Amino acid sequence: MVPIYFDTETTGTRPDKDRIIEIAAYDPVGDRTFVSFIKPDIAIPPEATAIHGITEEMVVNAPSFKEAGAAFSEFCGKDAVLIAHNGEAFDKPFLEQEFARNALLLPNWTMIDTLKWARKYRPDLPRHALQHLREVYGIPANQAHRALDDVITLYKIFSQMIDDLSVATILELLSASQKAPERMPFGKHQGKPLSEVPKDYVRWLAGSGAFDKSENASLKESFVTLGYL
Repeated sequence: MVPIYFDTETTGTRPDKDRIIEIAAYDPVGDRTFVSFIKPDIAIPPEATAIHGITEEMVVNAPSFKEAGAAFSEFCGKDAVLIAHNGEAFDKPFLEQEFARNALLLPNWTMIDTLKWARKYRPDLPRHALQHLREVYGIPANQAHRALDDVITLYKIFSQMIDDLSVATILELLSASQKAPERMPFGKHQGKPLSEVPKDYVRWLAGSGAFDKSENASLKESFVTLGYL
């Protein structure tokens, strides 16, 4: 099993409608990196550019996902264990949609979600967003919300979090962890994917103290990861 840290930047938060516009990966065993802009077939909304800084001009001559996805797949190989922060709820669904949309065969990669690991083994922390963990572990700041910078930051953080644990041991320990919510568990938007819950409603919940309850900690962190809080 070869660990491959990866990250995506997108036009939004909905895998069925939005597109990946940058993908990056790092292989710590071979000390190799992969990064590529991707030209989407839709516009990049200003609110997305405000987060990651990627503009239409930056991707106008970039390869399509069909090309970049194939290159990413070749970089990772068939035996990769993909490692991403909030990967199960965000990056993995985007990869699945893009591979299917472009008629590419998605390898049967195993995934480690470092957000799940942080929630399980660092419950002492009030937040588990990548940049908060970076500060906790004393990792120098870089260009946050750009794919390769986030990948390298994640590698440095997770290396400290797991010490000398093997990939197999990490997967075994994570198998018993509680899955982060993907749908709204209560309220008038109950059952909706978290990415479809209105931001104003989420902020109202935060103001009402709903996220102060321990049972809603993982829900709060999911909305933090989505940029709602």
